Amino acid sequence: MEVVISILALLFIAFVVLGAYATTKAVKAAKKGMERTVSQARRTVEDTTLRAKSYGQGGPAADLAQLRLKLRTSMRATQDALNAGAEQDASLGESIALFERLSVHARELDDELKRLERDPDRGSLSSRLPELRERTERITHSAESLRWAARDRARKFADDELDLLSGEIDMEAGALRHWAASESTEPQSAAQAPVAPPAAAGEAAAARQDGDDDEQPRAITARDPAQRMTYSWEKTTRPETTN
Repeated sequence: MEVVISILALLFIAFVVLGAYATTKAVKAAKKGMERTVSQARRTVEDTTLRAKSYGQGGPAADLAQLRLKLRTSMRATQDALNAGAEQDASLGESIALFERLSVHARELDDELKRLERDPDRGSLSSRLPELRERTERITHSAESLRWAARDRARKFADDELDLLSGEIDMEAGALRHWAASESTEPQSAAQAPVAPPAAAGEAAAARQDGDDDEQPRAITARDPAQRMTYSWEKTTRPETTN
């Protein structure tokens, strides 16, 4: 009885632990999903604000907004391309590691551009714009190189797979049409057999008649009973008498 109680207690504890673990995982997943939603909403608001600044204002402030918008758009597109390709191509792991290192420089530049938007000294800001633009171009160019390389690799794999599939389909189609080739190799019927010329037919008939004469069995002539050979051990046949 004590053993049964111990087993039931252990099962109860296991169920409680599993329930707590499942609840924790669910809470974390919900929290992560909420954070992802908030982050996406925040990015959408910031991108909309940057577009408004880049088109609605002039001067260095508009230039900074354009640089931030270009930087964020390029990095986000590269991240999406690499993550999508890594699901089917494990060799993109090194590319993702390089992108993470590039993202550090991109975040530092974005933070610096964001701080400069609030800088009231427009003169010093204008003097720094060439250097900021050059840094932005270097980062976006590197991001685009990774993005287009990943896309070209995915397209090459897709083309190779399509070529292989097309070859298999052609082979299967040829196998399905094998009946046409088999019909063309069937023996000709008697009605389709070639007809011998008249002369050849006559010679063949004559040859058959000669062969028949040689091969036909000869008739056996019955012996005359009067010439029948008698032997000494045979009894003499008595003549029949008539009454």
